Amino acid sequence: MALMKTSNPALGDQTFRNLAGSQYGGAIDATDRMTLSGTVNKTGILLICAFATAAWTWHLFLQSRDMAAVAPLMLVGGIGGFILAMVTVFKKEWSPATAPVYALLEGLFLGGISAMFDLRYPGIGLEAVGLTFGTLFVLLLAYSSRLIRVTQKFRLGVVAATGGIMVFYLMEMVLGFFGVHFNAVNGSGMLGIGFSLFIVAIAALNLVLDFDFIEQGVAYGAPRYMEWYGAFGIMVTLVWLYLEILRLLSKMRDRN
Repeated sequence: MALMKTSNPALGDQTFRNLAGSQYGGAIDATDRMTLSGTVNKTGILLICAFATAAWTWHLFLQSRDMAAVAPLMLVGGIGGFILAMVTVFKKEWSPATAPVYALLEGLFLGGISAMFDLRYPGIGLEAVGLTFGTLFVLLLAYSSRLIRVTQKFRLGVVAATGGIMVFYLMEMVLGFFGVHFNAVNGSGMLGIGFSLFIVAIAALNLVLDFDFIEQGVAYGAPRYMEWYGAFGIMVTLVWLYLEILRLLSKMRDRN
């Protein structure tokens, strides 16, 4: 069985390769292998870590109503989270330590940005959280019941679309330094909302690829520490999905 690709950079096609020789099951004791239940438990732990620090920065911002009160924490969370993510991707065996720290750092950033959005659009933070986890559970149910099947065409389509989105974001950031802005896709018009809906859909479909790839890791008998790495991969996608849903909801609020 060939290893499956996913567009999540944390769960690339080399993730489970060469972890235990050419035959995964033959080199790792059964008690030390990755399991689905273990990955689910680790994902829950990472979510708790993120919620804890997010609640803290949210509370700090709402107390002061001043961005300066949480800006340093958001900066530490955003930059630190990115660095920890890169370390985790290249040092998967460190994921039992780096994945929880990544979740804590991401929580600092997400809590601050969510509070700022919520100040301008009351209730938007809870709406985004609800939609994010609603999407997660619906897709998990659809995948586990095989209502959604990860075919090669499905996989290639999601990977291509995700790559295109990342290229667009990079191009937008670079051109922004020269005063070039894409107001149509970033605005609250029909094109902007349609663009955000498309990105939210692609981010959500990445969860399906992540579920499939983790299942492949379990089938190959990957080492137990890969439970943390698999949970980290899900967390990366959830952070992206949440931010895109937050952005979509803000555009829709601007139209009202």
